[in-house]
Amino acid sequence: MNTTSTILMKNLSRTNNESWFIPIDIITNLCIFCSLILAIIFFVTIFFSKICRTVPMMLVTNSCFSGIIFGIVIYYMNVFKLLNDYNQRDYQDILCSLRGYAGYASCSILNNSFLLQSIYRFVRIIYPSRLIFQSYKFQFFLILFTWIFGILYPIYFLFTNEILYNIENQICQLPLHLSFSVIYMANFAYILPVSLTFIIYLKLVLYVKKMSKRVSLINRVNRAKQELKMLRRTVILVAMLIIYCFPYAMFIFFSFFLVIPKYHFRISYVFIDVSYLFMMIALFQFTDPIKTSITKILFKQPNHILPTTNLKDQNQMNIL
Repeated sequence: MNTTSTILMKNLSRTNNESWFIPIDIITNLCIFCSLILAIIFFVTIFFSKICRTVPMMLVTNSCFSGIIFGIVIYYMNVFKLLNDYNQRDYQDILCSLRGYAGYASCSILNNSFLLQSIYRFVRIIYPSRLIFQSYKFQFFLILFTWIFGILYPIYFLFTNEILYNIENQICQLPLHLSFSVIYMANFAYILPVSLTFIIYLKLVLYVKKMSKRVSLINRVNRAKQELKMLRRTVILVAMLIIYCFPYAMFIFFSFFLVIPKYHFRISYVFIDVSYLFMMIALFQFTDPIKTSITKILFKQPNHILPTTNLKDQNQMNIL
């Protein structure tokens, strides 16, 4: 009897793995690992580069650092999932709920970091004379506020024990269905920061077009266009997040009315993990100071010592 019950318990603790689980786990882990390396390189480059010590680059540094935290969290999630898939086991460790909480917090902080960049460009264009809103202290206050908010808002889920272990997806998340918690999470982690970034961009586009009709403000128009160009790059980064996070948002919406696929979290996080790599590459491509600093380090040419000539020889050469 004891032997039979032991075998039954082992069978119950094993999950039925699909053939694509482990290959996808490995690919997404590689994407996250490469993204983390890039984010760390960017952060260190900004920290030690003199040309990066400006207010806009402080906001980019915030995006890099929040990207590092986000990458560590989702990498930890994926390693846990890979180990469970490899061992074909149903296992929930004591940190599972904390990983879910950290995922929601880091996602909110990352998305809000891009919102802060758009707010800064908005102030630079609409209110260029109000220097206090463009200062280091004020922007640092906004950064600190978004971090405190991102850390505090998902604590509610821990107290209500709503972050549950999903066996099929090997992850701890809020169950997707029509509930206050899911709507609350989706708004503060994703919908509000992303939608506000796009609203600011559209408002600035209309403002710059209106300014272009005034000939007397040509210098201010050129400056506004330059700021708008920088904001456009931020919006492209956020647009990438929208495209690759679309499956997760779609599953949230459909869960209010329909029965969603069993492996919805696995499918969603494949897109999120891959988008993280593309976002880091785009951040490098769109941030000129980072690109300039890294290019100088990688392609630094040695100083060539020119041979000196005698004064008499030099004079003869000048005469010739």
